Amino acid sequence: MTDEETMYPDYNYSDYILPEYEAELCHKEEVVKFGSMIIPVFFTIVVVLSCIGNILVLVILALYESLKSLTNIFILNLALSDLLFTFGLPFWASYYIWGWTFGDGGCKAVKFLFYVGFYSSVLFLTLMTIQRYMAVVHPLSDWEKCRGFSVAPFIIWILSGAVSLPNSLYSKVTHYFDNTYCEYDSVKVKFGIVYFQNAFFFIAFLIMGFCCARMLWSITKSQTNEKHKTVKLTFVIALMFFIGWAPYNIVMFLNTLTDQNIKPFTDCELSIRLDYAYHTCRTLAFSNCCLNPLFYIFVDVKFRNHLKMILQKIFK
Repeated sequence: MTDEETMYPDYNYSDYILPEYEAELCHKEEVVKFGSMIIPVFFTIVVVLSCIGNILVLVILALYESLKSLTNIFILNLALSDLLFTFGLPFWASYYIWGWTFGDGGCKAVKFLFYVGFYSSVLFLTLMTIQRYMAVVHPLSDWEKCRGFSVAPFIIWILSGAVSLPNSLYSKVTHYFDNTYCEYDSVKVKFGIVYFQNAFFFIAFLIMGFCCARMLWSITKSQTNEKHKTVKLTFVIALMFFIGWAPYNIVMFLNTLTDQNIKPFTDCELSIRLDYAYHTCRTLAFSNCCLNPLFYIFVDVKFRNHLKMILQKIFK
């Protein structure tokens, strides 16, 4: 099943018959129950933690850090991307319980903002990795003075909006079995969006992987520990990004093989296992938006000290 199809909370899977096994019903009531019980609770926790953490990051940057630094600019925009991504989670949590209740306009708007947050966070993280790579591997270059990097955030937001448009324009509200769903116009559109998202993730991962590998090589040859301190945060964020999103993208791709009736993915037991894996990987990937602030605090000493100062003022 694809991204949106597994989100249907009340779909009667006892009526679903796999094409290659017409005599055998593929019962998925337990999968649906698992999703409708676990996902809303988990999304609620992620929303609360993400809002608190990312707003604190914005406050720390505004009060204590210089926004003339490229690193701080990227962190600020990454926090905004995470907040935008978080904005869609309450709607999807509601979706698992009651179906889609926000109308056709709400379907298009939520999907657009949701994917703008996703694509922009990947792009800002990739650019932040490149920025650290240049600072460590090519420290004597004047690349940071290039005018292109000063307008990079605006380009990223425009590009993220452009690639998110198909998710919005080709979405609609449909009705099945007395329930309402927010889904894509056709199966071909779903496949296209899934394949594009996988390719987008793969390219971003290759770029970040190359930059991190070169930085590690440079650090091992360096006689000082200073460079290690400057890239530790980038390493941790990039690593957790891969751990969170790689399994989710793989499972999404495998689910498209089920939709295309490709053996052995038409097997009922395998299809059910993929659905459970999808729910698990989805929660892991979506939790990434609330983890970045924790990395800033526990990995970066300056952020940790700034947080202590804020908490002391609040509870003084």
